[in-house]
Amino acid sequence: MTEREKMTRGEWFDPKDEELTAARLQATRLMHRFNVEHDDHGPAYRRTMIELCPDCHGFIRAPFYCDYGFNIHIGKGAFVNFDCVFLDLAPIRIGDRTMLGPKVQLLTAHHPFDAEERATGKEAGRPIVIGDDCWLGGGVIVCPGVTIGDRSIIGAGAVVTHDIPSDTIAAGNPARIIRKL
Repeated sequence: MTEREKMTRGEWFDPKDEELTAARLQATRLMHRFNVEHDDHGPAYRRTMIELCPDCHGFIRAPFYCDYGFNIHIGKGAFVNFDCVFLDLAPIRIGDRTMLGPKVQLLTAHHPFDAEERATGKEAGRPIVIGDDCWLGGGVIVCPGVTIGDRSIIGAGAVVTHDIPSDTIAAGNPARIIRKL
């Protein structure tokens, strides 16, 4: 099994693998083009966005940063504001019409708790799922393995460490449910 296959399955993998290193380098080149070379939101910008994140059906505002791009799904009508970071070792799924404020971080990367294992450099990813019609305020951090249900709102600066049910407002560090919608 290749390291990319291990990564895709959520297993421990070696990120220094040649194929994965090449994929990150390609993503870096595309991010540079996306973030620097296109100062408008015309056809070249859209083509670069789709080349970086082939499963993007919404809009990403530059600058934008990710590890690979191919693990990101952005639904129709979704909006990702500027300066967001998506560590997409595992799939990141953003639903239709969901809005992400500036500087939102979606972090799927997981590392071993044992220091000796961590020193090996192995990584794993845990998927992040954000439902339809959600709103994540500026500076929200979503941790590995979290699901945020449809129509939920996450307050600015929240750190989401566990699942948030649909139709809920959550805020704080760690994020806690404030009330149902």
